[in-house]
Amino acid sequence: MSFDFSDRGKNPVVENIEEWTKANENFRTTVWTGEKMQMTLMTIQPGDDIGLEVHEGIDQFLRIESGKGLCQMGPSEDKLDFEAEVADDFAIFVPANMWHNVTNTGEEPLKLYTLYAGPDHVPGTVHPTHEDAENDPNEQ
Repeated sequence: MSFDFSDRGKNPVVENIEEWTKANENFRTTVWTGEKMQMTLMTIQPGDDIGLEVHEGIDQFLRIESGKGLCQMGPSEDKLDFEAEVADDFAIFVPANMWHNVTNTGEEPLKLYTLYAGPDHVPGTVHPTHEDAENDPNEQ
């Protein structure tokens, strides 16, 4: 099955979210950016992570479609006092202003999608690798 991975935000979209997520090979692919919400697909390689981050004023939802990992959250980047193992079909809810990270602890890519309420990335953002994401001036 072939998917359109362009950012089709502000247009109606219907996709099989599990197949869409599993088909994504990029670290991050922004596929829908609306006025108050954004969705990205992510593929985290074994041993890699999404990157310790905080979204000021933005709640976040992540859903694991395949793989396994470790979710960490806390009130500051040096106090991640919440930890939970995650795997297929798990949902992660990150409150606004909460530091968080998800690390792939398995041997296969960790495939997930995430919803930001509101948008967090520039519409159409694609980062083929974690390094690309870290070096993107729009992500600073």
